[in-house]
Amino acid sequence: MTSLLTGVFCAVFAVVVDAVTDVLTMWLAILIAFVSGFTGSLFAQLVLKRKT
Repeated sequence: MTSLLTGVFCAVFAVVVDAVTDVLTMWLAILIAFVSGFTGSLFAQLVLKRKT
């Protein structure tokens, strides 16, 4: 369930980032992917009221 919520969060995050910016450097894209995964995981843990 955590993985599913993280995946959904990251997908929505990616759509928002794509809508906001069209030109990203490789390092900025990597940073955004990291932030997306990190915050997605925190979101899933918060929703499930679980700590890992």
